[in-house]
Amino acid sequence: MARKRKRKRTADSETETPARQKKNRKARLQATLPTKLSKKPKATKLSSLSYDPRIFETMRTGTIVDRFFANKVGIPRACNFIVVGDPGVGKSTVCLDILANVQNEKAKKNKVLFISAEMNEIDMFEYMERYPKFGEIDILFLGDYVDENPKLVIEQMLEEGYDLVLGDSFVEIQETVKETCYMTTSQAEKWLIDLMLKNNKGQNNSKAYTTFLMIQQVTKGGVFVGSNKLKHSTTGMLDIRFSGSENSGQRYVEFSKNRRGEVNRRLFFALNIPEDVSWNEEKWNMDKINRDRMEKELNELAKEADAFDVLLKHVEPTPTPEAQAAEASAETILDSIENEDDGEGDDDF
Repeated sequence: MARKRKRKRTADSETETPARQKKNRKARLQATLPTKLSKKPKATKLSSLSYDPRIFETMRTGTIVDRFFANKVGIPRACNFIVVGDPGVGKSTVCLDILANVQNEKAKKNKVLFISAEMNEIDMFEYMERYPKFGEIDILFLGDYVDENPKLVIEQMLEEGYDLVLGDSFVEIQETVKETCYMTTSQAEKWLIDLMLKNNKGQNNSKAYTTFLMIQQVTKGGVFVGSNKLKHSTTGMLDIRFSGSENSGQRYVEFSKNRRGEVNRRLFFALNIPEDVSWNEEKWNMDKINRDRMEKELNELAKEADAFDVLLKHVEPTPTPEAQAAEASAETILDSIENEDDGEGDDDF
């Protein structure tokens, strides 16, 4: 009887549904969670922190992109930007253009790196024919190291210390390391995110506060691919899209999330001019003027609406500080007079 029951349990486990398997896996993972903290949680006061001033310097491209990326003008250091967009819109070209311009900044020589997990040397050589400045960028072709240990290769390259690193793409780098190093998807993703955060903090030989531009895939519905940890470690989400149909040739970049600058402002560009990405600075400036004018008009309308409400006594106006002080003074005088009257009444009595 015991043998029969054992066979039945084995058969049940073989026909276990995917939902049941997922539930059991979650239960096993939950069982491995620590029940005690390794260190006591503590609150932090920002006033007690201090940082190397270099971490707040920006990297300039010498184009309108500097004003687009951050309020401080330029690409900030120690940040992670995820780049998503339509297929064939020019994600790699735009990012490589930014990389090359940052490297060519006259005020300060920045060190840049391109980690290519999708293109090989021949593909990139054709790129260089159209954009010669791409030929001066340091490129790590990850495909050349699949028989080695790409995890160690990337770690050693970043140990040199780079100011700006472009990865194309995050998921391809992650998958290459996952397959070669026998890791799970979550382990490979965690390794890559932790490596980025380590270099954000300047933990490399040059003590460079590295910023990463990571091209990332989206689903067919346009949903970002990545865990919550990746989202939380991201300073900005940069969208590169076609405006209208793909045949229109109109393309733009736009931040849907940006902790260092503005969001939902479109900067249009074109790829029909050799050597450089052509940014439409004139349209950007005109859009800025129109936005400021509209904001001013909306503020004026709001003031007029408030004044109209006060006039109709829909709402009582907030008294000014002077009016509040005068009212308090009047109440004090009245209280004084009342007290004097009370005193005279007592004497008569």
